[in-house]
Parts: sequence; C-alpha cells; structure tokens
Amino acid sequence: MSVQAESAQEVIARCNAVGTRVVAGGPLFTARHEEFHGVDHFILNEAEITLPMFLDDLRRDRPRPLYTTEEWADLATTPLPMWKLIDSRQYATMNIQYSRGCPYDCEFCDITVLYGHQPRTKSGAQVIAEMEALYRCGWRGHLFFVDDNFIGNRVKLKNDVLPRIIRWMEQKKHPFTLGTEASLNLSDDPELLDLMARAGFEEVFVGIESPNAESLEECKKITKQEPGSHRQH
Repeated sequence: MSVQAESAQEVIARCNAVGTRVVAGGPLFTARHEEFHGVDHFILNEAEITLPMFLDDLRRDRPRPLYTTEEWADLATTPLPMWKLIDSRQYATMNIQYSRGCPYDCEFCDITVLYGHQPRTKSGAQVIAEMEALYRCGWRGHLFFVDDNFIGNRVKLKNDVLPRIIRWMEQKKHPFTLGTEASLNLSDDPELLDLMARAGFEEVFVGIESPNAESLEECKKITKQEPGSHRQH
C-alpha cells in the first residue's frame, strides 16, 4: 500500500508550489494520512460514503480538512465503470471487483482495516453487467478480479456468481481469461475449483506466509467469519 508514498509526496509538493488545492484519498492515505503534509482535504475510507460529503461541502464553499467514516459501503449501489473514458489498447488487463473485505485477521495486512472482516459482495447480475460493459467496449483478453479474497463467501459464489459467469462466457465464446486472489483453502474445495475452472479462471494468486501452523497462529492468520465455511488456515 505504501509503494507510491514517495511519489505522492512529490506530487503534493509540486501542487503546493503552484498554489493548487490538493485532495487525497484511497488506501495509502486512509492507512497513514497523518504522515502527509500539504494536503488540503483528505477523503478517507470508501469514496461511496465520504466523497459525496466532500462534494456537498465544496458546493457550499466550506470543505473540511478531513472526511472519514466507520460505515461500510453497500456494493449493491456501485455504478458501472465508465470504460469509454480509457483507451483499452494501452492496457494489458482489465480489472473488476466482486467483493471487498477478508474473513482473515492477519496482523501484517491492512485490508481488514480498509474494508473490514465481513466480505461484502456485488450480486451475480452486477458482475455480469460489468463483464458485458467491458465486452461491448471491445475488450478481449485478460480480466482480473481484484478482490482481496475472492472466496470470502463461497456459498454465493457457488450458487449465484460462478454459474452466471459460466453461462455468460459460454454464450460469448469465452472472450476473457480470468484471474483473481484467494486464500489457500481454495484447494480444499473441489467443487469450487471446478466451477472456477469452467468459468475461465486460469490463475489464482495465493499468499503462503508459512507452512508452520504455529507461525500462522502467531500472526493471527485465522478466520473471523467465513460464510459457508469453517474456521481454518
């Protein structure tokens, strides 16, 4: 999350030098905004909640220095990305988000600080609508699900999302190859593996911190609550 910290500070300094107002948000600033100087307005946490607050105050000409919240956004209200604003020919892959949050409690990771322990998901219909939008914009190739843990809610994946993706991919003659991130216990679920393969997933990034169970316990790599699953490493 901090790989852009140095360059972000450089951009802030350049803006300060010419008197340009600086508005900052996203994971980097949500996690450590107090370390950055020269920012006029911090829009922290999830933008669905805090950005409208800022924009409303800006219209009234009284924006505050800091906007934050303890609420979590409802992904059912997430709009379709405006893909027409980019030239997809300049990209190696497109990204799509199905869920936010992770049921694990690893002490070395700030995902749960940013998005919580309870996985929040879009509906299967939303996922297909986003895939359809990309398809209509002419994208063909790799599509990456950027979820922190794609299998955080296995029941919904098996019963709704993956069956829809399988049908859509078959109807469109598999225009995309899919990838995502998931916890290693994906390998314990043959049914889920089969559905993902049929849907077109060709790669899954897996974090393996240690093969030692005691080490995993020490760093708190245990689930808080994983819908449709039992507590396990």
